[in-house]
Amino acid sequence: MTRQANLLDVIIVGGGPAGLNAALVLGRCRRNVLLFDDGKPRNAVSHALHGFLSRDGIPPAQLRVIAREQLAAYPSVRIDEDRVVDAARIDQIFSVTTRDGRNFLARKLLLAAGVIDKLPEQPGFRELYGIGLFHCPYCDGWEMRDQPLAVYGRGDDKGGGLALEMTHWSRDTVLCTDGPSELSADYRQRLEKNGVPVREEKIVRLEVSRNVPYQAAFDIVFDTGPRLRRAAIFFNTGRAQSTDLAARLGCDMYDPEGCKVDNDKQMTHVPGLYVAGDASRDVLQVIVAAAEGAEAAIGINNALLREDLA
Repeated sequence: MTRQANLLDVIIVGGGPAGLNAALVLGRCRRNVLLFDDGKPRNAVSHALHGFLSRDGIPPAQLRVIAREQLAAYPSVRIDEDRVVDAARIDQIFSVTTRDGRNFLARKLLLAAGVIDKLPEQPGFRELYGIGLFHCPYCDGWEMRDQPLAVYGRGDDKGGGLALEMTHWSRDTVLCTDGPSELSADYRQRLEKNGVPVREEKIVRLEVSRNVPYQAAFDIVFDTGPRLRRAAIFFNTGRAQSTDLAARLGCDMYDPEGCKVDNDKQMTHVPGLYVAGDASRDVLQVIVAAAEGAEAAIGINNALLREDLA
């Protein structure tokens, strides 16, 4: 069938594990792919990634370097360092516009730009992000095992649930809610039963203690009451998609954090639009994002085959 000369098979927005692995599979399918990566990954502050068989413990940046080196073997895959700022679907074709004003067209669009964590605003939180402030116990709990920990969050799920979960890594865990805890009576009882104190005082700042062992790296300073010395804080304050492209295209959201996908090939209800990685579901692991990228790529290739061979 006749196609526009400048029409790509697939545009991928996001150069993390999901986008890179999708590009790899699509390159092996001989698809004409353009991947946009603005160089701002969610795990930029992380010293190492974990839970990825054969890659456990390597820096995230090293994984991206390896992936790009391997993509170089597939001439139909190109990487562009620009950011996509707008997208539209017109007559079954996706049009994307970059920050520098360029426009590209593709038959399918894969959004793999991930999410951004919402950090507490008090002094010290951003400075300790990736060092003593973490969002994922599966990523960093092992390194902080048996050390004094804090959990930052409110309510049964984001506060109490995470605090109970963290007791598996350390029995010395304190829940800090930075104001009213919003805990149910049931969760208060469960926390007390499992030896998790609750501090509801407002947090003023995190203060690094330079002359203490690493396992007591900083103090949580409250507006009232004694300081609390901790080795790490695991927080659960929500996240948001790193781009509004899905909303612009009319994708169904399950909340501000992500997009609904209709099947195991990461397809949304918008024809031709796919979402993979942290914005598609709640298991936010590098290896899961890479797997979703592969699933999306296979789904995209199959859809293109059906169109071309009809």
